[in-house]
Amino acid sequence: MTYSSILIQFLNGLASASSLFLVAAGLSLIFGVTRIVNFAHGSLYMLGMYVAVGLAGQIGFWWSVPLAALAVAGFGALVEALLLRRIYGAPELLQALATFALVLVVKDYTLWQWGPEDILGPRAPGLDGAVTIAGNRFPEYDLFLIAFGPLVLAALWLLLKRTRWGTLVRAATQDREMASALGVNQRWLFTSVFTLGACLAGLGGALQIPREPATLLIDLSVVVDAFVVVVIGGLGSIPGAFVAAFLIAEIKAFCIGLGYSTLTLVIEFIVMAVVLVIRPWGLFGRKPVLPRGPGAIERPLTPPSRTVIAALVAVTAALALLPLAYGGYTLVLMVDILIFALFAVSLHFIMGPGGLHSFGHAAYFGLGAYGAGLLAVRAGAPMEVSLAFAPLLAGLGALVFGWFCVRLSGVYLTMLTLAFAQIIWSIVFQWDDFTGGSNGIVGLWPAPWLASKTAYYYLTLVSCVAAIALLWRVLYSPFGYALRAARDSPTRADAIGMDVRQLQWAGFAVAGLFAGIAGALYAFSKGSISPETMAVSRSVDGLVIVLLGGIQTLTGPVWGAALFTWLQDTMARNIDYWRAVIGAVILLLVLAFPQGITGFVAERLEQRRT
Repeated sequence: MTYSSILIQFLNGLASASSLFLVAAGLSLIFGVTRIVNFAHGSLYMLGMYVAVGLAGQIGFWWSVPLAALAVAGFGALVEALLLRRIYGAPELLQALATFALVLVVKDYTLWQWGPEDILGPRAPGLDGAVTIAGNRFPEYDLFLIAFGPLVLAALWLLLKRTRWGTLVRAATQDREMASALGVNQRWLFTSVFTLGACLAGLGGALQIPREPATLLIDLSVVVDAFVVVVIGGLGSIPGAFVAAFLIAEIKAFCIGLGYSTLTLVIEFIVMAVVLVIRPWGLFGRKPVLPRGPGAIERPLTPPSRTVIAALVAVTAALALLPLAYGGYTLVLMVDILIFALFAVSLHFIMGPGGLHSFGHAAYFGLGAYGAGLLAVRAGAPMEVSLAFAPLLAGLGALVFGWFCVRLSGVYLTMLTLAFAQIIWSIVFQWDDFTGGSNGIVGLWPAPWLASKTAYYYLTLVSCVAAIALLWRVLYSPFGYALRAARDSPTRADAIGMDVRQLQWAGFAVAGLFAGIAGALYAFSKGSISPETMAVSRSVDGLVIVLLGGIQTLTGPVWGAALFTWLQDTMARNIDYWRAVIGAVILLLVLAFPQGITGFVAERLEQRRT
């Protein structure tokens, strides 16, 4: 690269860093104070884009930007006051589930209000030209963004360092329990912080409309990028978010400049994984404050009673008789429910008893699916051989990545699992000659004796029921009890001679192996696979299923899978804005049954006994 091209790529990186910093700064503030993993932050960014585009044609671009930011800030204040304030005492993952439901609602509202097409925004008046820098033309608006980012950083620094409100925010970020004990009004503080974070996200989106179109797909991609920046910089650190945004944007810019544009899909996750392995709390973050009192007591997973076992046997028998009464699409839907029940149970195995919260479990589901596809289509192996050996690829992947993951905890662990999942997704997406790239693998059909829907349904029923029963049996083996001991009291477990990391590593690998079984069955049920099989959205679906059913219940993931898959299928076929309906149902369940549906039923039955 010449000096001029290096300079231009550096400036391109600076312009992108400013936009990324705005959304990441808001996310960092919200998480630092409220401890909420806000999946809806990308939706706030998307709303900022659409509102600004809608207003720009009526009042002009420069007026539309602050008004869009204020509108999104107002929406954020309503969300915090009406929804999030009710669930601050709930587990962090349940809060994340509520914000994911908001993503679905906001996406369909945006679809209803502005339509499905991408919308181009206007150029910024007065900055719609270009200047010559080192012999190359560079947009004036990008120069404005380069200057605007540091100005926002300076304003936030003054706000946090020179005002009483900023002192309270810093106190809550570093030690929320102590701040509350000293009399800080957390309700007012949380609302103001969430409002400011939403305003920054809306501002970042509004400022982007001269550079890129408003699209319905931008919410998830933006929030993933923002999480990467926040985790690299350090949770709650605004300077860390700025430095991390600069680092990621510049690395991406030079990947493009050097002709490695495909690396931009994965490079940020590689950087995040390296940072988390070397410095688990981020570049500018602080080690988490240890709780002053005992942690929350997990309700034990009691072995199923004879009544529960009898009910499960009856349900299994009814499923075995199902093809006698129904066929066609009903069997296809039931195959999906059984597969996702196994996928959810494998995720529950490592999240509940293991205490390791994963945002990338779909990676092992996808590895199982691709292992089956590659063995059957590329190697010409029989279906039976492919089904038997494909899960080993998923187990091997979980074994390799789990070695790094179990060395972290909390949100840093979840983000590292996401990073590894995105790395695997990027490899599959770009390796056209081997994995089929974005087109995936087609022509993946069951063996002739399993070609009928009924035969494949029985194969799936037997395989999933046996796998789920085996996982449940492991929970009540010495290994399962040791895994729960490592979760509940790692210090005591270590003191009596248990190797906590080895236990968690083994549990991680077991969960990945069983997710691979579900993925292999899924591949042959669909006849084709694509990178979407292991996308972030699939991992989120797994989290939703587990949390809907109840993480502290044994059978919760099974009922959660049945409910979620049925809802998704029914709504998608009969309602235009089905995502919003599913989101509303999830919000209702979160507010009414924070312990999950099965957990709620179990509590009521326990109360009746006592």
